[in-house]
Amino acid sequence: MGERAERGEPERDAARQERRRQFAAAAREERPDLALLCLLIGAEADPALDQAGIDAAQIELDRLAGLLPYSPAGGPGAWARNLAELLGTRQGFGGSPGDYRRLESSLLHEVLRRRRGLPILLSVVWMEVARRAGAPVYGVALPGHFVIGLGDPAGRHVLADPFEGGRPLTDQDAAVIVAGATGEALSPGMLAPAGPLEIVQRILNNIRAWAQARPEHSAVQLWALDLALLLPSRPARLRHERAQLLVQRGEFLAGAAELEEYARVLEPVQPAAATAVRREAGAARARLN
Repeated sequence: MGERAERGEPERDAARQERRRQFAAAAREERPDLALLCLLIGAEADPALDQAGIDAAQIELDRLAGLLPYSPAGGPGAWARNLAELLGTRQGFGGSPGDYRRLESSLLHEVLRRRRGLPILLSVVWMEVARRAGAPVYGVALPGHFVIGLGDPAGRHVLADPFEGGRPLTDQDAAVIVAGATGEALSPGMLAPAGPLEIVQRILNNIRAWAQARPEHSAVQLWALDLALLLPSRPARLRHERAQLLVQRGEFLAGAAELEEYARVLEPVQPAAATAVRREAGAARARLN
């Protein structure tokens, strides 16, 4: 029993490293698999989600897609109505304010199980089901509220809100959402399709924000940062955030080393900022004395 317990942690570490290797490889594919990337995020949060569980979630998306009529007459509007009827009404997918308080609302396998989630995860479900059924679907990263589009983004299209069971949205509805989130007017760029990696980055941002508001879950913030840093394109400031988090967690030497590495990145473009970061590193090391 004791020997098995001793082997447990190294085995968990090896499994985590393999998941992260798979995540990094999937993010660098020419056409990244959005569902797989979201499920690998879920496996980071829930180590019980193994390959069989990931496969089962993909099969569930396939099953739901098989319930949609293929290429319905009526174009984007018909696709939107069929998706709302299947996923919103018959399958009960939707969201409520309480879902913002749960980490599970950002994990695809849990959203498929609970039928509840944040707007962006519900949109992933809508998009993956619709895509498998042959629909011209894309994500729309409105500030403060993710929705989906069906049809031609530059031509005939409809918007729908999976958080509200697939409610159709006019451009005016979208303008109201944007104004409520930012106080700004809706611009055409806000309706542009969001790519898979943009969606994954936004999901990880949501997880980081959830954990940041709950210091007891700093480990969640740390793994969300680790995954974000595996994406091909990511803000350099994430390294600074990770270093500061390590210091907050009492990992002073690791945090100081990360701060110094970030300072080296900053040095050529922002020497004054690099000096300030090095001072942070020194202060972190001093906390060991």
